[in-house]
Amino acid sequence: MSRLILSQVLLLIEAVSIVALYQLFSDFECRQTDLFLVCRAIRLGMVLGLCLAAGLALLLFFKPTLRQSFVEKSETPGPTARRWGLLHIAGIGLIAAPTLLLSQSQLVEFAAFFLSDLAVGGALALLGAALWLMPGFAWRALFKDHARLLGPTIAISLLIPSMAWIIGLAWNWFESLQLATFFSVAVVLAILGNDVFINLEVQTIGIQDFFVEVAESCSGIEGLALTTSFMAIYALMMKDDLRMGRFWLIVWPAALVLSFILNVVRISVLILIGAYISPELAVNGFHSFAGWLSFTLLALLILTIVNVLPGLSKTPKSARAGDHLPLTQDTAAAFIVPFLAFMLSGLFVHTFSQTPEVWYGVQVAAMAAAVWMFRKPILALTRDFDLIAIGAGFVVGLGWIVTAAPAEPYASLAGFGAFGLAIWVVLRVIGTAVLVPLVEELFFRGYLFSLIDDGSAVRRALAILVTTAGFAALHSRPIAAALAGLIFAAVLLRRGRVFDAIVAHAVANALIAAAALATGQWSLI
Repeated sequence: MSRLILSQVLLLIEAVSIVALYQLFSDFECRQTDLFLVCRAIRLGMVLGLCLAAGLALLLFFKPTLRQSFVEKSETPGPTARRWGLLHIAGIGLIAAPTLLLSQSQLVEFAAFFLSDLAVGGALALLGAALWLMPGFAWRALFKDHARLLGPTIAISLLIPSMAWIIGLAWNWFESLQLATFFSVAVVLAILGNDVFINLEVQTIGIQDFFVEVAESCSGIEGLALTTSFMAIYALMMKDDLRMGRFWLIVWPAALVLSFILNVVRISVLILIGAYISPELAVNGFHSFAGWLSFTLLALLILTIVNVLPGLSKTPKSARAGDHLPLTQDTAAAFIVPFLAFMLSGLFVHTFSQTPEVWYGVQVAAMAAAVWMFRKPILALTRDFDLIAIGAGFVVGLGWIVTAAPAEPYASLAGFGAFGLAIWVVLRVIGTAVLVPLVEELFFRGYLFSLIDDGSAVRRALAILVTTAGFAALHSRPIAAALAGLIFAAVLLRRGRVFDAIVAHAVANALIAAAALATGQWSLI
């Protein structure tokens, strides 16, 4: 057994064991402590780690050249590999120790120690596993050799929690999906001979004396996001050999249906466990990494099946050799990474603050750093300014302002002094009028649009639909944002230049920022 296979098997066993330990045999939850934000940070780190590991596993499974390179670099362990292996074991021990040695009340009482232990243990386990597998210089060489594939895959993997978060914010839009979930669970439970109680007003379902609230965290929305994201990674890897039309129009909907069915089965089983075996065990299963883990494994299973289905692959093309540009000069990475920085920083501030608008500077800093890193390929996109694009931006901005409902100023800004408020306003205007248009247009009208569009009418219409829907999902006013997205797409198509879309978006946002500055209604943005 190679070191690569051994490491994958061991890490999967460890992940399942840790999930079982904390989700099935512990009822500790973040809200039980005064360190809620710290606890959420650790949870977010674990979810990001799971998504990243799954994304890399996809690459290793479906890309033989990358797998061969990985095997070659990992088969000969470094002189300190044994020490790193011991460090990994120590980290796993630290993660497991609290729930084995402390009672539930002690976990809450000594939450600071408990959470610190988890954070340190997780860091040691990750570092030890990576350097046991191969030395740091080998990791750097691997990434340098395969940056074009590893970069986008890492980016999409790290965006998965953000996608789930965004879809979770839109949960109330999906009333039909909510009803389908509830009634499907009810049918399953009724077929098994149970009298089912449903209250849609409070999103509650149950049997006998056990009732649960099926809200965002256990709705299955995250499963749809996970399935879609991993399929996007697969499509990116296999874009030269995959029939995209069949993949997205047939396989993707089928995968979403399977994800929906899995969630219905999961909820039904947990309700049965709560009613007939253990309420505590069932509740812990609802609020779980087990859900993330099960949906991730389902997505990987679906893609494994997809890989052998007939009719999805084109005639294999010979590999094309070419020089590898540095990652910071790669156009695809320049389109993706700033958006990744924007999304992750947004997820961070919304996770750890009840007033995320106060910390907008964090997002500005993240976007600015990413844009600066990829400044060469971004600057290469600049062209002459188009009056039509500028006019389109004015139309979008004016429409956004006129159709906005009256809103109260941010109460959270009242505590700022004059200097602090001035700094916040400057950062808000820079972020809104410069960075956000650049970052969003690079990703939606630059990367995603070109990935879908092949010049045909059908694919172009699909590109417009997908990018507009994604753009709308990011905004609190989806209809207005969708109309803006359509206009930006038209500006892009007029001359085939993403720079024109960036200009139009920047003009629109600058006009909106000016209105917000004049009225103090920052919720306009």
